[in-house]
Amino acid sequence: MSFDLSGRSALVTGSTRGLGLALARALAEAGARVAVNGRSAEAAAEVAASIDGAVAAAFDVTDEAAVATAVGELGPVDVLVNNAGGGLRKPLLDVSLEEWRSALDANLTSAYLVARAVAPGMIERGSGKVVNICSVMSELARETIAPYTAAKGGLKMLTRAMCSEWARHGIQANAIAPGYFETDMTEALRTDAAFDAWLRARVPAGRWGQPDELGGAVVFLASSASDYVNGQILYVDGGLTAVV
Repeated sequence: MSFDLSGRSALVTGSTRGLGLALARALAEAGARVAVNGRSAEAAAEVAASIDGAVAAAFDVTDEAAVATAVGELGPVDVLVNNAGGGLRKPLLDVSLEEWRSALDANLTSAYLVARAVAPGMIERGSGKVVNICSVMSELARETIAPYTAAKGGLKMLTRAMCSEWARHGIQANAIAPGYFETDMTEALRTDAAFDAWLRARVPAGRWGQPDELGGAVVFLASSASDYVNGQILYVDGGLTAVV
């Protein structure tokens, strides 16, 4: 058993900021050669320069052709972390079809596209790790985020589908489901006094998560320490989904 990722290559989508950046840094600290992804080539290059041994891989994860080209240029990927995504806050009846499709593309279809491009190489080599970043909203629901919730619920089941088809080829497909973390995406919620009070009372840990607290989970699922773990969703949420 080892948590050492030396000699392994990892692609982390949506890793120029927030949780994705924390995941990329954790993998690099464990020894992996990380490819930093984002739509902005400038941002990806800047972040990659700040991580030892990292490279930039700027492409749109919802663009099938761009994904195929980028993965081909990267070469073998031993660890894929599908982190790219985002949320839309709007009552369900006000969500347009375009907005619905955009949310599913960003949070679900993107993971399918990148994994589909990376998996053949993993199958050929007989090993690989896929870590999909789900959410507590893969399991729970709140008002005004229906498209995001639907997409993250789908990503949970896509993770299990990947396991069912790829485990026999030496690939472990698992997911991490973060709770509420302090990032720029949650700033509006954190500055909402009522929501902040609700969260601190609702989460057994009594606080927001810090991005670097996801590091241990992703290193575990990316390493040989998790070789017999497959199709599982690891909730890193301060206990939110464990209690009523």
